Order: sequence, then structure tokens, then C-alpha cells
Amino acid sequence: MKVNQKDSEKLIWDPMRSPSGTTLSVTTSPNRALPKLMVWLILFVSATYVVYTLKLVSSSHSCDNDDIFNHNHNHLSFRSSSNKTEPLPLLHNQIDDSFNRTELKHIAFGIAASAKLWEKRKNYIKLWWKPKEMRGVVWLDSPVKTSTDESLPPVRISGDTSKFAYKNRQGHRSAIRISRIVSETLRLGMENVRWFVMGDDDTVFVTDNLVRVLNKYDHNQYYYIGSLSESHLQNIYFSYGMAYGGGGFAISYPLAKALHKMQDRCIQRYPGLYGSDDRMQACMAELGVPLTKELGFHQYDVYGNLFGLLAAHPVSPLVSLHHLDVVEPIFPNVTRVEALKRLTIPMKLDSAGLIQQSICYEKTKSWTISISWGFAIQIFRGVLSPREIEMPSRTFLNWYKRADYTAYAFNTRPVARNPCQKAFVYYMTKARFDSLKNRTVSEYVQHRVPHPVCRWKMPNPAELERVEVLKKPDPHLWDRSPRRNCCRVLESKRKSMVVDVGVCGENEISEV
Repeated sequence: MKVNQKDSEKLIWDPMRSPSGTTLSVTTSPNRALPKLMVWLILFVSATYVVYTLKLVSSSHSCDNDDIFNHNHNHLSFRSSSNKTEPLPLLHNQIDDSFNRTELKHIAFGIAASAKLWEKRKNYIKLWWKPKEMRGVVWLDSPVKTSTDESLPPVRISGDTSKFAYKNRQGHRSAIRISRIVSETLRLGMENVRWFVMGDDDTVFVTDNLVRVLNKYDHNQYYYIGSLSESHLQNIYFSYGMAYGGGGFAISYPLAKALHKMQDRCIQRYPGLYGSDDRMQACMAELGVPLTKELGFHQYDVYGNLFGLLAAHPVSPLVSLHHLDVVEPIFPNVTRVEALKRLTIPMKLDSAGLIQQSICYEKTKSWTISISWGFAIQIFRGVLSPREIEMPSRTFLNWYKRADYTAYAFNTRPVARNPCQKAFVYYMTKARFDSLKNRTVSEYVQHRVPHPVCRWKMPNPAELERVEVLKKPDPHLWDRSPRRNCCRVLESKRKSMVVDVGVCGENEISEV
């Protein structure tokens, strides 16, 4: 039976009262001395508890004060209701002081190259390499002619790998040389290195975005960061847990040290593997380090036109482009290098927003607009849902040419489900920064190609010649949670249109 506090007290005190309700006098009887003993016991326990509690609170207060003075650099401030500034702990991935932030000077690049293709592919490296800000080495299989006038990293010859067995009949033993580039770069003894970044001679890095991605992670821990192939079959044949070196990958300094100690023994255990990437992943597996996937590293195991992939880039910073000799130039009617040089113009203005997709609607004309900032704009007749537009259109072919669209490692859509909904494409031709209004102004001109006859009774986008996009630079875009920017049609004439792109406002969504 439950006894509440009142009943408990009654049970204790009632025996000490007379039947008439008056208090009984306490005698020396043992039975009557028991309640008095219990009272003293309760008072003693209570006093002990109070003293202990006061001592604990005093000790805790002292520790808290020490913590505030010792760690005040790891707190943000916020305004409380009493107008006092209180410390707010930073999240694990947020680093406030410049001392802890990773910069380009903390990265050592190891670039795999071959002497046979050096004269052609060194032009890709020139597009992104910054000699005064970066450190790294191009690792070649044999000597080449070099010039100090060229803006390129220093060149070195890879170490001898003849002692390592190679038994894969479909591959080439240069894979062993390339797989050891991180270890060989580590042995150069560069100071204050936090990350080793591996890439190929036909890889183009967006270095500002590379730094943004690496700042998400603690360089003192073991990290192996990269991305997969676009081909599902490639990932099946090699591994869904492997970073593809052409797209680039990053290894933290402590992990690089651990890899260096065991890599040569590790390589000896896998003579039958095909390439350098799977050898690297095999050693990572022995070290127990999984791949941390970042979608902005692009292997681009495809053929044809990258337009569909670039026009619907995932909501992630663009870090790298690869296989640029295999695919068509990303802008029409220019060479591959010229096209990439054009891309560096918006890259310098707002690297965080480069090729990021925004979706909106021209309601008066029933058009759907998809903007890949700094690259291209698509205008569709009719209303297409964001769910469909954010999928890449199949302007490219699989690495395995006999494979169909089901062999990609992501969702795709046809170029047009209806002839009337073939996109009108506008490529970026120029971009500038308007310092008076603190915004970028980029211009996109229609790429004239034949379109199917359409009998839909709505305005024809073919008459629209150019689109101007206004966008404020947003270097802290990726410090916030991932979300597409919003776009708004500001002005729509017969031959021109003005669109604003930026952070979505409250309750702003992509809807008609």
C-alpha cells in the first residue's frame, strides 16, 4: 500500500500524542526514546548533506571560471535578455580564429604526370596553380624540359619501383609509381603541412573550394577524403569505398605518416590490382580508414558533353574537374584550355557559388529557368518540377560505351521528354564585379542550335537573346547548411531578361 508524506509523518508523530490529542511527555522508557533518536539522526544526515552540497557547488564554480579564462577563444557571443554577453560554444566543425584555419599554405600537392603527355597537359595545371601561395611537386616517369618562366610546380622523377611485382594483364605498372606519390611527397620534409592532395596532370582544382572542404575536418585525425566514379560499373569493379585519384583526394598529415610506414609492404601484398587508386584504398583498408565522400571531387568517367553534369551540379562546392582531354570543351566553339580559362573568370569573383544551380519560373510566360551560375542557363517551355531539373540530363555517355543510363551511380533524365521541352541554352560569355552595388554581373548568350517544331501556344524562348544575372558574392555559402540558392526574374523583355540569384528568403521556395 502506498504511504504519502503526510501519512508517513502521521505514523511517526501520532504515537507521541495521547488519545485526547495532547502531547505525551517523554520518559526514559526505551520505547519512547526511539522517536527522539530518529529526529537527531535525521538532523545529522541533513546537515551533512547541506555541507557536502555547498562544497561541491563552490568547487564547480571555480572550475567553470578557469574554463572560461582558459578557453575564451573557442566561444561565440550572443545577446541574452539581460543584455549581457554570454559565451556560446562553437560547433566542432566551426573554427573561429585564423590560427586554426587551414589555408593553401598548409596543403602539399602531389601531381601524377607522364613525360609523354607533359607538354600538352601542363597547360591544365597552369590554370589553377598559384606559385607564390602553393606547395607541391609534379612526379614524372622520366625527365622533361622545364622553364623557370612557367607558372608550374617543381618537377621530380618518381623513385624506382622495379622491386614491386605487378601481375594485372590489363593495366600498366606505372600504377605502382603513382600510388606512392603521397609517400614520396611526405619524404620531402615540407614544414607545416596539414593535408596531402593527390591529382593528375589533367585535373583542374578550384583551390578556394578545396580549402573550404578541408576546413570541415580535423587535420590531426586520420582522414581519406575524395569521391567515386560517375560510372556504377567502375565502382563495382574497383570499390564504392575508393577515392578516384583523377578527381583528386586528400589525406591528412597523420594518416600520410602512417601510410608511409607501411605502404611498401602493403603494395607487395596486392600485385594483381589494376591501378594506383585501388592500391591506395587497399592500404587504407589495412589501416582501417574509410573514405569520407565529398561530392565536389569529380572523376568524370564519361565521354561526350559534360553539360548535363555541370548544369545540375550537386549542392556541394565544386572542387575538381578531370578527364578534360576525353570530354568536349565545356564552352562551345573554343578549345578545352580556352573554355576552362573562361570558367576562371567567375571562379575569381565568387568561387563558392561557381556552377551552383538555382531554379525559378517566369510565370507570365510559363517558362522554367535553371541557372548554373558562372556556366550556363537553361530555359524550358512549360513548368518542370525542381525534382526533375536537379537531375543531370544525359548529354554524356558512360565510360563503358555499351552500358545504358542505368549504369550511372546517380539519377539522370533524358535531354527532353517532349520535343517542345528541349532546353534553350545560354552560355556565360563575360562576368564582372560591380563595386558600387557589391555584386557580380554575368551575361549569358543563347547558343543557337536547331530546335524541333513546337505548336504550344506560349512565348517562344528562341526570341530571347541574352540573360543578365545579378549575384552578390557569398564566400560563406558553405559555412551554412547545404541549400540551393534561389533566383528571381526581375525583368523579362522579348529579347532580354534580368535575374537575381542569392540566398533564399524566409518562406521562399521554387514554385509557380
